[in-house]
Amino acid sequence: MTNRFISVAGATRQLAHAATGLASSRVSVRSVLTTAQHTLTVFGVSALVMIAVLYARPDLAQALSKSLLQEPAAALAVTAPPLHELMEGPANGTAAADKAMTPEEKAMMGTRKQQQWVTSWLSKRYRVAGDAADMLVSTAYLTASEIKLDPLLILAVMAIESGLNPFAESPMGAQGLMQVMSKIHHEKFQEMGGVQAALNPVANIRVGSLILKDYVTRGGSVEAGLKTYVGAAAFETDDGYGSRVLAEYRRLKQVSAGKKVPTTNPVMAAAPATTKQVEAAVAATTVAAKLPDSQLAGL
Repeated sequence: MTNRFISVAGATRQLAHAATGLASSRVSVRSVLTTAQHTLTVFGVSALVMIAVLYARPDLAQALSKSLLQEPAAALAVTAPPLHELMEGPANGTAAADKAMTPEEKAMMGTRKQQQWVTSWLSKRYRVAGDAADMLVSTAYLTASEIKLDPLLILAVMAIESGLNPFAESPMGAQGLMQVMSKIHHEKFQEMGGVQAALNPVANIRVGSLILKDYVTRGGSVEAGLKTYVGAAAFETDDGYGSRVLAEYRRLKQVSAGKKVPTTNPVMAAAPATTKQVEAAVAATTVAAKLPDSQLAGL
C-alpha cells in the first residue's frame, strides 16, 4: 500500500514538472513572436517614411533609381589616353608653327586638306593606323615649319629609312623613324631627355630632320645631303638610296596635289650601311681627318 502511494506521488511530480516546462515554452515562443512583430512594425514604418520622402522629393527618387540600375561594369570602364599624350615632343615645338610664314613657305607646307591626302596615302601604302599616320605627318609638317625644310622630303626619308616604323633598329644601331645613329648624335637628344628618347617618334623626327637639313646645307644639294645622310659621303655612289628617296618624294608631291597615286608595292626600308662602309668612313674620319664626325652615317 505504501509503495503504491509513493508511485502515485512520483507520477504527480513528473506531471507537474512537464506542465511547468510546457508553460515556459509557451512563454518563450510568445516572446519571439512579439519581438518579430515589433521588428516588422519598425521596418514597415521606415518603409512608409521612405516612400513619403521619395514622393515629396522626386529628384532623390530619380538619383536612387539611377544608382540602383547602373551596371557595375560602367564604373570600371577605362578610357584610353589620346595618342598625342603618348608622343610628347619638345616644349618649343608648337611655338614656331605660330610664326608668320612667307608665301613660299605656306606653299611648301600646304593646306590641311593636302596633309590629309598625304596621311591617307601613307597609311595605306605602309599599312599604318590612321591616327598614328596622322600624328607622324603632323609632326613632320610642324618640324619642317620650324626648321624651314620641305615636309615631304622628311616624310620620304622616313618612308625609305624605316617604312614608318617608329621602333625600327638596324644592326649598326640606327634607330627609329629616321634611323638616327643616337650614339653619334647623342648631343642633339640632350634637350629631349637623352639618347633614350631616340625611339620617341617626335624626338626622332626632329633630330633626324635637323641632321638632314645640316647635310643638305653642307652638300649644297638634296642629292649630296642624302648621300651623306645614308653614310656614303666617302664613296662614289650611295647604292641608289638618294634615287629611292627622291622617287618617294615625287609621289608625295603628286599626292599632295590631289592626284591619284597607287599605294601598291611599297618601297622597303633602306638597307643599312655595310660594316665595310662604316669602317671605311670611320677610318677616313679618324686617321685622315678628311671628314668631320657629323658626316658619318646619319641614320
